[in-house]
Amino acid sequence: MGEAQASIATPVDWQDILEAVPQREPFRFIDEILDLSEDHIVAAVTFSPEADFYRGHFPGNPVTPGVILVEAMAQAGVVALGLYILAQRSSLAEAAELLSVFTSADVEFRKMVRPGERVLVTGRKQFYRHRKLRVATEMRFEDGTLVCSGVLSGMGLPT
Repeated sequence: MGEAQASIATPVDWQDILEAVPQREPFRFIDEILDLSEDHIVAAVTFSPEADFYRGHFPGNPVTPGVILVEAMAQAGVVALGLYILAQRSSLAEAAELLSVFTSADVEFRKMVRPGERVLVTGRKQFYRHRKLRVATEMRFEDGTLVCSGVLSGMGLPT
């Protein structure tokens, strides 16, 4: 019985996953992880009205650039979920040593995100093989309105 217990992965705290995400301010677009398992993630971010990219992105009528929305979905759906999946198979320390590289995106945009708005990002694993992860992602406002959705892929590479 002792050997069976030793082979069970140590539970990983969601806050530890968030701290292991390599992006930092001002390029961190995950504020908190709300739900996380081997198959999905739900994360939240509020886009600060003070973010530098708003100064030049439609002055007087700022909106969050689409590339930033995709980056937020990638940080949650590919990086954070990928770290969690890898941590279940080895350890969070080993997972954090890999460089998470975002490899592709196919995203459709439906709504604009304004400064100060909070959005929820959901990622559902489509497949994970050989440190390659494909995730169906959605970004929604808290009222459930769809902002954008698509499929993102990435992989973990040794640094």
